[in-house]
Amino acid sequence: MKKCVFLFLLLLLPVGMSLPWPGFVPQLFAGEGSVKILILGDSLSAGLGVEPQQAFPALIRDRLKLKGFDNVSLINGSISGSTTAGAVSRLKWFLRIKPDILVLALGANDGLRGLSTVQMTQNLDKTIVLAKEKRLRVILAGMKLPPNYGPEYAKAFEAVFASLAQKHDLPFIPFLLKDVAGIASLNQADGIHPNAKGHKIIAATVFDCILKQL
Repeated sequence: MKKCVFLFLLLLLPVGMSLPWPGFVPQLFAGEGSVKILILGDSLSAGLGVEPQQAFPALIRDRLKLKGFDNVSLINGSISGSTTAGAVSRLKWFLRIKPDILVLALGANDGLRGLSTVQMTQNLDKTIVLAKEKRLRVILAGMKLPPNYGPEYAKAFEAVFASLAQKHDLPFIPFLLKDVAGIASLNQADGIHPNAKGHKIIAATVFDCILKQL
């Protein structure tokens, strides 16, 4: 298996193009580039609790610029609280901007709510299939659950990501929160969302995977 100067702008929308949800504003890091990276995630990717420039998508763009990838734009289409149920419809909306690479980082909220892993698998699978049909390169980010969710459910949840990565031969990040989860100094008071220091570590993890796709 194959093992992602900062400027925060409003994403310019073509005439007649509506936002997918009221109040949702995608984040575009740097200008229009010949390569577009789309991140579809939840509050972890949206940077809940930190400044936009401190969240890992912004830090990835900074790293890309330092590496000389001035032709790459990064669109953060993440929404706090989202689950895999809305993944396909969200991707369909963002296809209008013709992304080249999709970082699919959904599933954490499915797990925290104890939702069906079978349904989660189907949701992610349909999203990956759609992305590949549109010739997007897909990077799948996996997630793990705290031990209090029970070993059986936690194991089934974690296996969803690995099985999909293998099925579709995707570049795979086994655990988005690697070296961050469970470490108090790298997380906010809720113990779930990374702080600015935690986002720096996530950025390094995702960046390495994105770099291989460029």
